[in-house]
Amino acid sequence: MQRPVVFVLVLASLLALAACAAEEKEAPAATSPPAAESRPAWEQEWEQILAAARREGKVVVGGPQSDENRRALTDPFQKRYGITVEYQGLGGPEFPPRLKAERDAGQYLWDIFIGGSTTVITALKPMGAVDPILPALVLPEVKDPKYWREGRFIFADKDQMNLVMTPITTLTLYVNPNLAKAEDFKSWRDFLDPRWKGKIVVARDPRVAGPGQATFQFFYMHKDLGPDFIRALARQEMGILRDDRQSLEFLAQGRYSVLMGGNIYLAAELMEKGLPIKPVDPRQMREGAYLSVGSGSVVLLNKAAHPNAARVYLNWLLSKEGQTEFSRSTTWPSWRADVPTEHVDSRTIPEPRFIATYTEEAIAARDPLVALLKEVLGD
Repeated sequence: MQRPVVFVLVLASLLALAACAAEEKEAPAATSPPAAESRPAWEQEWEQILAAARREGKVVVGGPQSDENRRALTDPFQKRYGITVEYQGLGGPEFPPRLKAERDAGQYLWDIFIGGSTTVITALKPMGAVDPILPALVLPEVKDPKYWREGRFIFADKDQMNLVMTPITTLTLYVNPNLAKAEDFKSWRDFLDPRWKGKIVVARDPRVAGPGQATFQFFYMHKDLGPDFIRALARQEMGILRDDRQSLEFLAQGRYSVLMGGNIYLAAELMEKGLPIKPVDPRQMREGAYLSVGSGSVVLLNKAAHPNAARVYLNWLLSKEGQTEFSRSTTWPSWRADVPTEHVDSRTIPEPRFIATYTEEAIAARDPLVALLKEVLGD
């Protein structure tokens, strides 16, 4: 009679030990972190932002006006994220007064502006309408400088609000190949040779905004050129025109041998028609050339209408996909190091020695430059 009792007691002890062992095995699982917490912090932040962006439903973007730019800056993003891009093509001068009028009326309708740095630095920043860019970046492939040329971001302003996506070496120096050999020019000082007196035309008039003024701004800022070079060049009796097409046509007709400040798009159009116009490769010039930004800088507007969608869009725009789309639509080289360049004219790819004319410092130099130009060229 005692054996069954002993057996039952032994069995109960074994079951108790097994239960304790099970509890010990389960204990660590109860205190282990949830699976979500084991993922990188940026992934969790990105998912939260993306979910909120999809609830907002759209992002409002102002940018370059061409149909190709519109497609590149809307369709791929919408396909990837399912968030509508309400896009409006806007010229730089028209956006600031529109934005100010809306904000004065208590309306905050915009999220992102893509355009030239002059618009941002002279109008949007003084209006207090933009936020710093870097805090809005989340994706590692965007925020890590190693993905960008020279391992750094480029900003047009010291407050890092205006990020430059496409610094471009602008082709603004052209010759009539029947009258001058493009490959013979190795320095900007070559144009001070007496044989070019009366044979240089400048467009647009450097006293007004345009590629002509940017060219002379480069002269003004360069340590080996400067105001004295501009004064000497003015003594070459240059022709000054305000019509971009006319200046190129006069060059092709042989009225002038050299054009400074030529419009790259019109020049390409006329060259395709067979007119005798040839660009001078800026890389062959001892002093180099200047960098512009075109419409390739971006700002994050503050008090954004759709703040989460704005962050998603900004991160996409600065990703390899976004920059490839934008670069292809503009044919400008992206500052991202991993964006293809086979569609880009290699002469437009920036070099470290070239001078940026889109920065706050450069823009501040425009007033004294114009004063000098009026002095040497007249009002």
